[in-house]
Amino acid sequence: MLARKNKLNFSRLGLAIAKKNVKKSTDRNKIKRMIRENFRKEQHFLGAIDFVVLTRYQTSEATMKKLEVSLEKHWQNLKIKCSSS
Repeated sequence: MLARKNKLNFSRLGLAIAKKNVKKSTDRNKIKRMIRENFRKEQHFLGAIDFVVLTRYQTSEATMKKLEVSLEKHWQNLKIKCSSS
């Protein structure tokens, strides 16, 4: 996940779910829906930060619960990192 402060009053989300890393389109779409929903729940607490979520080759093998836990951890780490700089 990448993050950068923006000059707006809200956070934004970008997704880069590569076909190379997640072969089936249904799996890619399921991952995107899960990321968007997770972001929607957290965006009010994230401030003015732009996020880009990237996938790795292990993504297709992970369970949805594991991905959600990973996202939560990333949101918190990047929120702290961007607010301190």
